[in-house]
Amino acid sequence: MRKIIDYLIILVLLVPLVSCVDTEERNDTPTGNFEALWQILDERYCFFDYKQKEYGLDWNNVYAKYKVRVNDNMTTVQLFEVLCDMLAELRDGHVNLSSSMDYGRYWKWQEDYPNNFSDTLSRHYLGTDYKIASALRYRVLDDNIGYIRCASFETPIGEGNLDEVLSYLLLCRGLIIDIRSNGGGDLTTAERLAGRFVHEKTLVGYMQHKTGTGHSDFSELKEMYLEPSSNVRWHKKVCVLTNRSVYSAANAFAVWMHCLPNVTLVGDHTGGGSGMPMNNSLPNGWTVRFSACPMYDANKQQTEFGIDPDIAVALTETMQSQDKDDIIETARQLLVK
Repeated sequence: MRKIIDYLIILVLLVPLVSCVDTEERNDTPTGNFEALWQILDERYCFFDYKQKEYGLDWNNVYAKYKVRVNDNMTTVQLFEVLCDMLAELRDGHVNLSSSMDYGRYWKWQEDYPNNFSDTLSRHYLGTDYKIASALRYRVLDDNIGYIRCASFETPIGEGNLDEVLSYLLLCRGLIIDIRSNGGGDLTTAERLAGRFVHEKTLVGYMQHKTGTGHSDFSELKEMYLEPSSNVRWHKKVCVLTNRSVYSAANAFAVWMHCLPNVTLVGDHTGGGSGMPMNNSLPNGWTVRFSACPMYDANKQQTEFGIDPDIAVALTETMQSQDKDDIIETARQLLVK
């Protein structure tokens, strides 16, 4: 299971080498900060070619569009607004601008779509006597289906946690892993969980890193493998529940699990976010985060804009009025069969 993380460590060491390429020194003025931000993205952002193909993104046209909105007499609030508007052209939830007054973000990858998750319904299935193991909430449903709610990968989930959870659910006929509205976190945690469901070394994707400042300057594709955990593993059927708010490390988890023969993805298209993010600073001290290293699925396809489930299901008012979750119920039916 170390293959993915070992390669990520190598990338962390390599990317700063690209970042050390000489760039023009900029003044701490609105114009200087605008030029610095545009150039940082121009040289180091990893999805220009892909997004030009997907929706016609032209970074030079973006420069011309926003350059006219910047002057050295504008306030910091006005400058922050213009810079955030420019970054939104990338349509990337991993692109953020941080200042002491605000946090610029792009969330339309989830805001413009149905949520397809209800915390109230989730609590209904968990009840009040569910168990807690770090970031995992779990119990056995009344049809002997195991249910695990994983709302985030930000909190570490240890090997001991996973041993206890899977041992407790061992006699269940199938397992539901609900990662809906999981916005990501630590890839190591996502890989540790996924490793409990793989039984042989499995190719789950590819990754690249930037090798220069050109939009197409990348290394060769590097294979990413999941390896079986040496601890308790799950051998029965699994349904992973997804929605548009599954992002970043959670999106990677869905992509990896999708490679396994006993796993079915149920729910909605995931949110995406397949670029490994890096940070850089502007002359005024503001910090920009951006996607620097692209990740692909096992078929070498981009997952930046998410992946489809195997079975598409949406929440309906009819089922919700009965305190039932369409996506959970569909997964239960699949596992019972």
